[in-house]
Amino acid sequence: MSLNRSILFVPGNKPEWMEKAIKYSADVLVLDLEDSVPDIEKTASRSLVKNSLKYLHKKGQICDVRVNGFATGLTPDDLDGVMCPEINNIIMPKVETVEDMKALHTLLTDLEKKHNIETGAIKTSLGIETAKALRNAYDIIISCERVTSLSLAAGPGGDASRSMGYAWSKEGMETLYIKSKAVLDARAGGIQFPTISSWWNVKDLEGLEQDAYFNRRLGFRGQVVIHPSHVPIVNKVFTPTIEEITFSKELIETFEIAETNGSAAVVYKGEMIDYAMVKTAREMLLFAESIDLKI
Repeated sequence: MSLNRSILFVPGNKPEWMEKAIKYSADVLVLDLEDSVPDIEKTASRSLVKNSLKYLHKKGQICDVRVNGFATGLTPDDLDGVMCPEINNIIMPKVETVEDMKALHTLLTDLEKKHNIETGAIKTSLGIETAKALRNAYDIIISCERVTSLSLAAGPGGDASRSMGYAWSKEGMETLYIKSKAVLDARAGGIQFPTISSWWNVKDLEGLEQDAYFNRRLGFRGQVVIHPSHVPIVNKVFTPTIEEITFSKELIETFEIAETNGSAAVVYKGEMIDYAMVKTAREMLLFAESIDLKI
């Protein structure tokens, strides 16, 4: 289980950008073959992405790859061109139905055999960009074991706002429902760390921080960033604080003492705690361990 606090997209036609992006300390880099790459450079970018994947993997950097969607006709060649064990996740745009995910699964299975990769080793992140995808999110997640993460697009402009019809604002109330549904579907489907893309203003770092805190309170555990300057802020927001870690550790210790004395409920810092709260506290510590925080 890995926690992806910050996810940074890098154009797949820029090998120097991909290789230097490791210095930004994003938990995940997404090497992109879709929107950030001009059509005339998409074919040539496949080998550049594959080479960068291998280089960055040796440096300890986790990398996903976003390929072009089925409607473009480029998906099979994109996947064939980048297929290697170093890929953390494949991201394919416009997966909206169980049938879409099954088609991707079949294609990945064939390519794993071709490239001598263990069947099922290549995972996929479900990107929610349309109303139809959000409506079917839970069903898509449980339909395929490859789906190990989910990321909701809920920013201004773009496919999501056009498809879902909201008028974006800093306060985010117009996207509250879709954010909550995405978290609910992810968690119900077994994905513990859903992520979100919702802030696209490069210069307003204070606004980004407020947006990220709001997303974390809703249940998201990471955020897609559009600029390297956003990485430190998002990493800070989604990292458990010393106070949170201490609270969780002491809550568990208090309960365990009570349990040895024959009680399954005890008061801690003025609140009644039981097994359910202990499980929540342990999840917080696991959350911290996944990013190597000393607890």
